[in-house]
Amino acid sequence: MIEHRARNKKVTEEDYYFENGFVVFTEQYLLKRGYCCENGCRHCPYGYARKDQPVESRPKDSNS
Repeated sequence: MIEHRARNKKVTEEDYYFENGFVVFTEQYLLKRGYCCENGCRHCPYGYARKDQPVESRPKDSNS
């Protein structure tokens, strides 16, 4: 089990999976964490997308 050091919360197996040697956090975990890290996480529930992602994969900005 992985321990999230910042808040000392336990991360369960439903919170992440492994893909190509990387840990990928689920939307459930990111919501539980409570903030956006602005790293362009694959399952980001906060609508953040990296600038280098293709436009069609980025969430639409409601102000444009």
